[in-house]
Amino acid sequence: MEWQIIIVLFGSFFLFLGLGVPISFAIGIASLLTVMMTLPFDAAIAVISQKMASGLDSFALLAIPFFILAGNIMNQGGIALRLIEFAKVLGGRLPGSLAHVNVLANMMFGAISGSAVASGAAVGGTMAPLQKKEGYDPAYSAAVNITSCPTGLLIPPSNTFIVYSLISGGTSIGALFLAGYIPGIIMGLGLMIVAAIIAKKRGYPVAAKPSTSVVIKKTLDALPALSLIIVIMGGIIGGIFTATEASAIAVVYTLLLAVVFYREVSIKQLPGIILESVVTTSIVLLLIGASMGMSWAMANADIPYMISDALLAVSENPLIILLIINLILLIVGIFMDMTPALLIFTPIFLPIAMDLGMDPVHFGIMMTFNLCIGICTPPVGSALFIGCSVGDVKIDKVIKPLLPFYAVLVLALMLVTFVPQVSLILPQLFLGY
Repeated sequence: MEWQIIIVLFGSFFLFLGLGVPISFAIGIASLLTVMMTLPFDAAIAVISQKMASGLDSFALLAIPFFILAGNIMNQGGIALRLIEFAKVLGGRLPGSLAHVNVLANMMFGAISGSAVASGAAVGGTMAPLQKKEGYDPAYSAAVNITSCPTGLLIPPSNTFIVYSLISGGTSIGALFLAGYIPGIIMGLGLMIVAAIIAKKRGYPVAAKPSTSVVIKKTLDALPALSLIIVIMGGIIGGIFTATEASAIAVVYTLLLAVVFYREVSIKQLPGIILESVVTTSIVLLLIGASMGMSWAMANADIPYMISDALLAVSENPLIILLIINLILLIVGIFMDMTPALLIFTPIFLPIAMDLGMDPVHFGIMMTFNLCIGICTPPVGSALFIGCSVGDVKIDKVIKPLLPFYAVLVLALMLVTFVPQVSLILPQLFLGY
């Protein structure tokens, strides 16, 4: 009976996805069909509805619409150009300097906006013509942009960590935010090393050294935007406000920055930005609510324990089990976007990881890092599509240039997986975690 429930749950879910049903509805219907195997129809409807509603009744979830709104304001507030100019100051003297500028700008802009797609579009759309003009292969430029735009999902503030905190039973958002810094920086530096090696072999140009006055000007232009990270993380670490309160402060800060300081957003544009944020928020929250129903259906059917037993039957070695979990998540990431994958597979794999002695913060970073790779891969990778679109490159042309970047991302993932202190050292230093 148990395996029949698993077949019905995942079989119907992937069937609905294949038929083009929106993922939130696919999750909800699959959960309902699963619960109906053990409960009458009326009771199943009541249970799933209740779990969806109770799953959204969380103070921590208030951070999501605020961070989405702050990100949308920043996306239209002239931030990308200023960060790109600042990134030129930081990475302009390295081989293939424009590739390093792309990576650094994505790390900074992605951290501020909290969106890989927004970062890939804003930074990649600006950098692609510049790189083409300097003789860079468009496929190489697109590969750099595609693999670096997810770095902002690890470098806080990140909505992904808020979702994980909720689904994992209240893991500290502040600890997750701090834990993402070093893995995110490792991810970016690894990509820069690969980009430099390829650029050196191909003889891509190095930018001219900027004057001191230019360095000062570009730094001062970017400083107000970068200060958002300092305000948010400083407030959380200092205990001045919670992560949820920080999201509201982020909205106020970005409004002042975009409307008053940079003057890139007018008052007339705000209703459109707010409406866009409401639509995005509704999509995310519907997905979270539906996933809460699926989580209950899986727990009710003891699916996490069955999968745990199956993994332990393969091996009792923690290293082997973590490798298997990573492999499964890499495959899942190829076919599923990050948020639904996080919502569906956290309740399955987190109990297994904790039984192995893995800290939930460490597991959250590992899982997020893993799924960041997934959104760079075909056939459904959102970063892949946006990177090819703004770079004006066909997907089949960019796959080969992506391979060395995939390799370094997987190596960095293994480092994050098997060296817990990479993720945990900052939460321990600043929060006593």
